Amino acid sequence: MPVARKAWGHTADGKLVDLYTLVNANGLRVSAMTYGATITAVETQDRLGRLANVTLSLESLDDYLHGHPCFGSTVGRYANRIARGRFRLDGVEYELATNNGPNHLHGGLRGFDKVLWTGEAVETSDAAGVVFRYRSADGEEGYPGTLDVCVTFTLTDGNELRIDYSATSDRPTVVNLTNHAYWNLAGSGDVLGHQLMLNADRYLPSDEGLIPTGELRPVVGTPMDFTRSLPVGSRLQDVGGYDHCYAIRSADGASQTLAARVIEPKTGRTMEVYTTEPSVQLYTANGLDGSLKAFGRRYGRYSGLCLETQHYPDSPNHPEFPSTVLRPGDTYRQVTTHRFGVL
Repeated sequence: MPVARKAWGHTADGKLVDLYTLVNANGLRVSAMTYGATITAVETQDRLGRLANVTLSLESLDDYLHGHPCFGSTVGRYANRIARGRFRLDGVEYELATNNGPNHLHGGLRGFDKVLWTGEAVETSDAAGVVFRYRSADGEEGYPGTLDVCVTFTLTDGNELRIDYSATSDRPTVVNLTNHAYWNLAGSGDVLGHQLMLNADRYLPSDEGLIPTGELRPVVGTPMDFTRSLPVGSRLQDVGGYDHCYAIRSADGASQTLAARVIEPKTGRTMEVYTTEPSVQLYTANGLDGSLKAFGRRYGRYSGLCLETQHYPDSPNHPEFPSTVLRPGDTYRQVTTHRFGVL
């Protein structure tokens, strides 16, 4: 399947940003750019065959350069939070940039969402893809080791968007990558009526700064329970918006496990998320306030739904959590697949 590539503009220092568009045999379209290895559109059909972009996006490169809450971007070197921007590895304490109160969030002040990656098209008979690569220098945002990162987006004729991540380092470091797409299967409005199922019977309670306490608590009998499909907004008033990490049932780190299923009843669009990661962060765009707008709409609170597959937040400071340490000679790998459909 062919891949279209075009120049989409330049960064503030004059570097060219390319936009790649993948199209499958069913008309599903995915666009992604080299700035931030960012998904800028996922256009899928509803039950009447009408296309709509189901991820929150901005209209131009300049809009992205002016700042955005990681719409569709690849997040790293460490997705989510690290308490106080510090961690100890092999007896050495490292101090990271703090950009979320006293904590480190999504890679720091200039995470992977704000850097320019290289891009390369990949075309086969039944899939279209783009490979993004970035070299993160030793000491970038405080992290040890030169990290070589590769993220591949592949669109198949089975209406699957597969994201493969890999990374190597020349020094011991920590790595936790994800994609930060905000999904809205209706293509407009809010996501409170979306039906959500999470394959998770435990979540990670956190403090006021959203740093995990270390406990994995059962969801049963709480507003955290999405083990059966429920509207996202059904108990939202009890929590004031979701920004919680869920431990995926039966995750083994090797095979992809179902993490989430989303159904939008009015359009019939569906999305299933499979991953090799141990957890998924559910975020209901609580921080959007309407100041960002695109395509004739303002992005207000609950305009989108994030399902960020990843390792647990603050894992470097919790030895009881699955490790995020990457050592020389080893390769970090994870896979997440979004499967789109219609009811």
